[in-house]
Amino acid sequence: MRIDDLLRQATFELSKCGIVEHERDARILLESCLEKTRTELYLDSDKLVSEENEQRYYRWIARRKNREPVAYILGEQEFWSLPFFVSPAVLIPRPETEFLIDRVLQLSDRVNFSKGSVLDLCCGSGVIATVLARESRQIVIAADISGAALTIVRKNSKRHEVEHLVLPVQSNLFSAFAHQKKFSLIITNPPYVSSFDVNKTLEPEVAEHEPRLALDGGENGLEIIREIVLSLPAVLLPAGQLFMEIGADQGDAVRKMFHSSKEAGGKNYTEVKVLADYTGRDRVLYARITD
Repeated sequence: MRIDDLLRQATFELSKCGIVEHERDARILLESCLEKTRTELYLDSDKLVSEENEQRYYRWIARRKNREPVAYILGEQEFWSLPFFVSPAVLIPRPETEFLIDRVLQLSDRVNFSKGSVLDLCCGSGVIATVLARESRQIVIAADISGAALTIVRKNSKRHEVEHLVLPVQSNLFSAFAHQKKFSLIITNPPYVSSFDVNKTLEPEVAEHEPRLALDGGENGLEIIREIVLSLPAVLLPAGQLFMEIGADQGDAVRKMFHSSKEAGGKNYTEVKVLADYTGRDRVLYARITD
C-alpha cells in the first residue's frame, strides 16, 4: 500500500474510535514506523510501504484504537525539547511540569542547589531530575516508591549523560530520608487527582493506561500533598524551598495547609505562593521555610 493510502486509512480508523487528534496520531505513528520526518512523509506519499512496516503500523494503530497513548506505543515522549523514555510504569510528561521546572529555575536560590541536597520527589520517569541536573550541573536525588519507575529514571539520565548527577532512590515519600534534615530544594509532582476523577472523568488514555499509583491523590486529591506538607519540617533545611505541582482547583486548599501551623508541622514559612501557569490556572505551590 502507498504511504498516503495507508495514512488515510489509519486516520479514518482512529476517527471512528472517537480519537480527537486522529490525524496527528496517525501521522506521528507512521513517521516513527517508517523513520521519516513529516516532510519526508509528504514528499514520499506515493511510495509503497513494505509489508513488514505495514503490518507493524497496523499493530500500532490497533493499540491506539484501544486508547493506548502514542507515547507508550513508541516508548518515548518529548519534554523540555528533549526525548525521554516512558513506559506504563510512569506518567507521560506534560507541559504543566515544564512550567514547574521553569519556575524552579527562575525562583530558586542558586545556593539551594548546593547548600543541601536537591530532591525530585515522586520522580516518575525522572524528567525533572534529569533536566535540573543538565541545567544546574548539580546532583539531584530522584525518589519514587516504584522500582519500575526508577528503571526508567536510570535510562533517561544515561540517555542525557547525567547519570553521574541523578541518584535514584526507592522511597515512599520521605521514608528513605526519615529524620534527615538534608534538603535545601525539593521539587515534586505528586499524585493529585481525586479518586473520583480517576474512576469517572479522566480520558481512557489516562485512566486505563497511566499508573494509578502516580495519579490518585485520594478522596479530594490532597492526601499525598498533605503527607508531604506534614513531613517537610523534618527534611527541609532552614531557608529551603519547595516547588510542588498541584491541580488547577487546589490552590486555595494547599495554601491553607501551609498557613495552618498544625498542617505545616508547627513550622512557619516566610513565603507561600500559588503560581499560575501560562493559561492563568493555579499550577505550582511555592514555599520557603523560615531561616
